[in-house]
Amino acid sequence: MTNRLPARSVVLRGTLTTALLALSAGALGTAPAAAATGTITGLAGKCLDVAGANPANGTAVQLYDCNGTAAQQWTVGTDGTVRALGKCLDVTGNSTANGARLQLWDCTGGANQRWTVSTARDLVNPQADKCADVTGNTSANATPIQLWTCTGGANQKWTAPAAGGGGTTPSAPMAVAPYLYNGWGNPPSPTTVMNATGVKWFTLAFVLSNGYCNPQWDGSRPLTGGVDQQTVTTVRAGGGDVIPSFGGYSGNKLESSCSSAGELAAAYQKVVNAYGLKAIDIDIEADAYSSATVQQRTVDALKTVKANNPGLKVYVTIGTGQNGPDTSLINRAAASGLTVDSWTIMPFDFGGAGQNMGTLTQRAAEGLRTALKNAYGYSDDQAYRDMGISSMNGITDQNETVTVADFQAILGYAQQHHLARLTFWSVNRDRPCTGGVADSCSGVSQQNWDYTRVLAKYTG
Repeated sequence: MTNRLPARSVVLRGTLTTALLALSAGALGTAPAAAATGTITGLAGKCLDVAGANPANGTAVQLYDCNGTAAQQWTVGTDGTVRALGKCLDVTGNSTANGARLQLWDCTGGANQRWTVSTARDLVNPQADKCADVTGNTSANATPIQLWTCTGGANQKWTAPAAGGGGTTPSAPMAVAPYLYNGWGNPPSPTTVMNATGVKWFTLAFVLSNGYCNPQWDGSRPLTGGVDQQTVTTVRAGGGDVIPSFGGYSGNKLESSCSSAGELAAAYQKVVNAYGLKAIDIDIEADAYSSATVQQRTVDALKTVKANNPGLKVYVTIGTGQNGPDTSLINRAAASGLTVDSWTIMPFDFGGAGQNMGTLTQRAAEGLRTALKNAYGYSDDQAYRDMGISSMNGITDQNETVTVADFQAILGYAQQHHLARLTFWSVNRDRPCTGGVADSCSGVSQQNWDYTRVLAKYTG
């Protein structure tokens, strides 16, 4: 099982998780059936607008006061196009350079007419891997829109209708929820992270036992009224939410301290009720994972919690080897009739030092896919959609190095297979430092929140 970073005198663990709305390649003539139409609003609440409502090829696309005209009605399709007045949002000259202007043009199916809208609200041209940008960060009417390196700035944030209707993919914002831990590491302000990356959800660690069947943060901080509740309040005030994580590598586990499935279910329910939760994460590892009794108690308790809380998402996080996880808990859950919203593996601390961690993560995930197919009788697609990856950013406890490029590879794998969960341990560590394993930095050269920004592109 995985090791963790020292938390006070404890060793904690890591986990990987935010979100892009992918729209793939292009039909030419009419907009696709599974499309959504409406305004695309950006800086200062103004609209993406076709200059002069002119449908001619080459007409500039600009920022303008929202006025309800057809020049501001954009159709976002599953083919990757963004259309107005019967034509496509196009990067002039098929350019990928900073400063290339956006225009209206006949739909050609070209890569310069394909766009994705991320959970972070970036309007991205994947060919260039750059964002639709309000030139000069000015909200004056008729300011042209250009292509520019994605910065996270307000002049690159857009609210668009979602292909298929109903906003961004419902699971995507929740799926990307990096771990935030108030127990060590100079915890960052969630507001800072949210504003810089667009990520809105956090997995808040860890709910433990105080030695009895009583849930407390870290087994010692009050469930309500303390710093952890302040974090919940702050995240929700910013339009996001939290997923409390029960367990982790160290400390007294509720799963072990509670004497029955009924008591454990009541402990889980106490936290659900305290915060009015939409999701929980059960991180069962170390000695708790090794006990068949604890495994069965956890499975039975989760069945009760799911039955008593319709709509509550339940994630289960477990360790893994390079070729996939130990399957005992998965098999036990399947045999007991428990389905969860994601079986999430932690693909690190398995002796991969010096190897490509992006590749090893995908190998471990394929092992999880096989385990779910065997246990539940799932198809490949069903298995992938019931899976999650929870990595560690930077240098791990066993001196593996998980790079930003590895996160890009993991993101691509998750996008390809529509994984249910994509998270990491931890946002506390998503900051630069000169070396070593640390609780408040990654140990690699990076900018603040680089790893979080990668996962913010996930669409689910």
